[in-house]
Amino acid sequence: MVNQLSNRRDFLRQAGLAGIGLVWASRQGYAVADQRPNFMLIIGDDMTWWDCQPYGSNDVKTPNLQKLADQGLCLDRMFTGTAMCAPTRQQLYTGLFPIRNGAYPNHSRVYDGTRSVAHHLQALGYRTALINKQHYNPPESFPFEYLGGMQHDGGNGDEFDFNKIEEFITRNQQQPWLLVVCSNQPHTPYNRGNTSLYKPKDVRVPPNLVDCPETRKNLVKYYAEITYLDDQVGRCMDILKSSGQEDHTLLMFTSEQGNSFPYGKWTCYDAGLKTAFILRWPGRIKSGSRHDAMVQYVDVVPTLVEAAGGDPGKIDTGCPDAEGKRGFDGQSFLALLDGKDFKGRDFVYGQHTTRGIINGTGCYPIRSVRDRRYKYIWNPNYQATFNNAATNNVIFKAWKKLGETNPDASERAAFYQNRPEEELYDLRTDPYELHNLADDPKLVDIKAGLRKELNRWMKQQGDEGIATEMKALERQNAKSNNWKGVDE
Repeated sequence: MVNQLSNRRDFLRQAGLAGIGLVWASRQGYAVADQRPNFMLIIGDDMTWWDCQPYGSNDVKTPNLQKLADQGLCLDRMFTGTAMCAPTRQQLYTGLFPIRNGAYPNHSRVYDGTRSVAHHLQALGYRTALINKQHYNPPESFPFEYLGGMQHDGGNGDEFDFNKIEEFITRNQQQPWLLVVCSNQPHTPYNRGNTSLYKPKDVRVPPNLVDCPETRKNLVKYYAEITYLDDQVGRCMDILKSSGQEDHTLLMFTSEQGNSFPYGKWTCYDAGLKTAFILRWPGRIKSGSRHDAMVQYVDVVPTLVEAAGGDPGKIDTGCPDAEGKRGFDGQSFLALLDGKDFKGRDFVYGQHTTRGIINGTGCYPIRSVRDRRYKYIWNPNYQATFNNAATNNVIFKAWKKLGETNPDASERAAFYQNRPEEELYDLRTDPYELHNLADDPKLVDIKAGLRKELNRWMKQQGDEGIATEMKALERQNAKSNNWKGVDE
């Protein structure tokens, strides 16, 4: 009965907020979309941040992303707090890190009662919708209007209906909206795009990977899918322009976590946690600009709430942290978009849960903290062998085969599966995190300071390390998912 009363109070509160938001918007003249911005967020899928033209790639053809960057702003230090699809997206939509919101293993769900950006913007009078890949649960925590699409790429025809995007954004131009466009590209299987645009012998293999024929062959397929994604971005830009709403829409693109090659997705290296993030807001954001403030995915929802006229500091997320606080883990970076002084975060954080993922080790948690120069990684159960879908694919198997005659390949493959308890990297001199400095006596104080900060954050999140890892299966969707197919 207590839970029923609490749920009813929550429902009435949200309904009241929605009504207040609509009345307030009307009185302020904000029911017209050119007064408050619309929001379109386009999300890639398993794309490493450096694999596009705006972030320095000379290999991957992404003319639409480059156009978007030329017209807007690139954030050079945006990070997700985890490098798996479902935890990444639920973190992005709630403004809460994965262990706090409960969705920390893959194929997981947030705690009942947790609220998302759909709630917060609806309360401010917005329409909210999402098309294509969902990867969130329970539905009550993510009350988007769902416009259909594929939860995993079948490779046949368009993966979603662009006409539905146009219909949604033009349905009622007197009411502002949020639309999340979720591509399945360039997630495996690599079954889309024009591979003839790329030749294995010409691609440059990133230093964090082992250069071998299988790596190059799969980079070609992966790059082709990024170019396919770029075309989807261009089509969204065209729809927005033809609708007449381009000038009063904040358009955002993010690459999500890193690709599924080793050392990207399923890790806490920058190749997994760092993400491309491009924003365009005509008349508000300076064209062709960049900013290197450190920000995280949990900062996005507070930013949208503030841009919509709300107060992020007064939001009840429905999910308390270990100290009983119910606000966001993130903070708004709207000042950055307006060109004002903005310092950003002193630290960004990462967490990974291997338990419960496909081919995953039964217990291999990873935690990380990073400042502007150094990254500290803690592997609490480092005695175990690290396994996931990457260690079971043809690329990693080719690395191990090459390692029989190539010591460098052997060392790189071995380190992926068997790491020390602590890792420390100087990202200024070693951006690909190839040289572990955890035992360097000159960096003892740096390591201790980062470990102290990591401990503080884990305590605030209610993260008990191995004990939390062993509870991961409880957070997965036991009965039903809103996605079908295989997603690592």
